[in-house]
Amino acid sequence: MGSKYTKRYTEEFKRDAIALVDSSGKTVTAVARELGISSESLRGWYRKAKADRGSSESGELTSAEREELKRLRKEVREQQQTIEILKKATAFFVKENDR
Repeated sequence: MGSKYTKRYTEEFKRDAIALVDSSGKTVTAVARELGISSESLRGWYRKAKADRGSSESGELTSAEREELKRLRKEVREQQQTIEILKKATAFFVKENDR
């Protein structure tokens, strides 16, 4: 559990705070101070929003891309397990037929 001082902000509030940084020309720290939130929080939201818009120079994946990557990795793992089971079954049946 987070500390009792951790506030939960709505997605709308986060979007508005990020838009304020973009439109005001002020620093993240200045906007965070005006809104009464921690600059670490706002900086994190801002970085994530930039990555999600695909405007991150760091080559970070968007949330959607991360989700897809997770799904594809899980799918590959499941398929590899299926292949291993089929190989064992095939070897078993080959041996049975050789008797």
